[in-house]
Amino acid sequence: MAHSSLIEFLSDPASYPERPGAVSLVQTHISWVFIGDGYVYKVKKPVDFGFLNFTTLEKRRFYTAEELRLNKRFSPEVYLSVVPISKRSGAFLLGDQGNVVEYALKMRRISEDHMLYRLLEKGRAGADELRRVGSHLARVYGAIASDDKARAFGGMDVISHNIVENFEQTAKYIGGPLSQDTYNTIRNWSMNFLASRADTFGARVRQGQIKECHGDLHLQHICVDGQNISVFDCIEFNERFRYGDVASDVAFLAMDLDYNGYAALARAFVDAYVSESRDAGLREVLKFYKVYRAYVRAKVTSFMLDDADLGAASKEKALRTAGRYYDLAHRYVTRED
Repeated sequence: MAHSSLIEFLSDPASYPERPGAVSLVQTHISWVFIGDGYVYKVKKPVDFGFLNFTTLEKRRFYTAEELRLNKRFSPEVYLSVVPISKRSGAFLLGDQGNVVEYALKMRRISEDHMLYRLLEKGRAGADELRRVGSHLARVYGAIASDDKARAFGGMDVISHNIVENFEQTAKYIGGPLSQDTYNTIRNWSMNFLASRADTFGARVRQGQIKECHGDLHLQHICVDGQNISVFDCIEFNERFRYGDVASDVAFLAMDLDYNGYAALARAFVDAYVSESRDAGLREVLKFYKVYRAYVRAKVTSFMLDDADLGAASKEKALRTAGRYYDLAHRYVTRED
């Protein structure tokens, strides 16, 4: 299918039942996102990056439905439906079930001005907002079951694999954004924690805290609009990235707050989550997962340094950003708290 013609169709306001005044297109490496006045339609690109594969229509149908299912748990008022796109007599039709050639995820448009990271930048969010986010997330996670499939991701073999993989994949960046001493310190602390806390990780499984979580819970994926809290962009394309301890998701957002200079707000968020969820055991593994999340962000940013198509300025920015994440992970393991 010629995707240029599909993009042209979905860029036309007349293609939609809502008849928006205008439609703007935003592209990511995996999606086309068409933004109207009140609704957003998201179409997956037919790409294969190894960790995700959207190359067939059936895969795109499945993962679009998964994206709807997973995100409805966090924001049922935002994630609305999977909409088929058909083609008849050479013309595309939105919402028609015959001769389906593509699928779109329909979402209610949320306010860009109320994204949590923007509110923080403008000084319009503080401890009260972060406590509300913590309580909201505790209620959402509390409604998610910890079943046999989920519990398997809490085993020491899975957790160890994730940690070891991080260090194997980042050794080549020593001498760049990562020093040998920082690498050794973080690696030794993480491996020692794993070796000495098998009972702690086992307790997390028994307590029912290993679940199908969000997987990418950071400031850019949260909207606070008055009393409404919307959390979006749960990872649908790779189970290993979203299944795990709820503490890992909580740690991700806490780490992101720390990274951006909001350590006091990170504490307010965690305190509210623990209070609402009554998951006191989360604190026993919180630092471990904050280290893990900071290191993963450092690793992913480091990968940009290997991109031959990336310009010198972009690589310099990636170098600095990765270094800051490595340094944050290092501070976590060397300070007393």
